[in-house]
Amino acid sequence: MSTSTQFYLDQAEQCGRNAQSATLANQREVQLKAQAAWQAMADRAIHTATERDRREAERRALALASQGEPECPETR
Repeated sequence: MSTSTQFYLDQAEQCGRNAQSATLANQREVQLKAQAAWQAMADRAIHTATERDRREAERRALALASQGEPECPETR
């Protein structure tokens, strides 16, 4: 997990704690909205990293497969 993803998750967690300890309803609402926003950023970062890793693995598999294929003989 990247540093930024962990930061997003940490911020979401902190906002959740802040919401639980908020004494006013509007403060709680602000913290819950912030928590949702941080969580959404973390989710996007995780999805992006997962897709990047999947594409990279696919590229490596294609590269390995193409190395083992014999060249086509010339037709005469």
